[in-house]
Amino acid sequence: MEGDGSVTAMAYDERELLARLIQCEAGGEGEIGMKAVAGVVMNRVNVLGGEYQRVGQGSLQNIVFQPGQFTCLAETVGGVYNPQNIYNMRPTQENYDIADWAMAGNRLPVVGDALWFYSPYDRPCRSYFPSRVGQFVEQIGGHCFYVPTDAYYET
Repeated sequence: MEGDGSVTAMAYDERELLARLIQCEAGGEGEIGMKAVAGVVMNRVNVLGGEYQRVGQGSLQNIVFQPGQFTCLAETVGGVYNPQNIYNMRPTQENYDIADWAMAGNRLPVVGDALWFYSPYDRPCRSYFPSRVGQFVEQIGGHCFYVPTDAYYET
């Protein structure tokens, strides 16, 4: 829908889609930050229970294009064109290598089963993700990471 920040799915294969999302969401966070973000996305694809299992049904496309999840999927934010969206990304070999790494089941131990990340900018990381569905586990670069609590599995 035009003007609401949503976009329609494009025909990227899973590897291309994940590489673009990694570059867009964490390209400035270095290898560790990009791996952490890639792990969160793949955790959502593979989680057993809760909202992401129902929405994703094991599909990376379903997870990435779930409305309201990633700023990089919005062509507009607050009514203004968002130049940093996945359609404008040009993934590097490093982005593809990290996508392959995450799709093969690898995860960073410090974020483990995290299902969420966000960037608080100049604020400290919150102890819990909204609605207490996630508990803070680690900050990497500008991103805070959260693992699911029991409340998540009731979503």
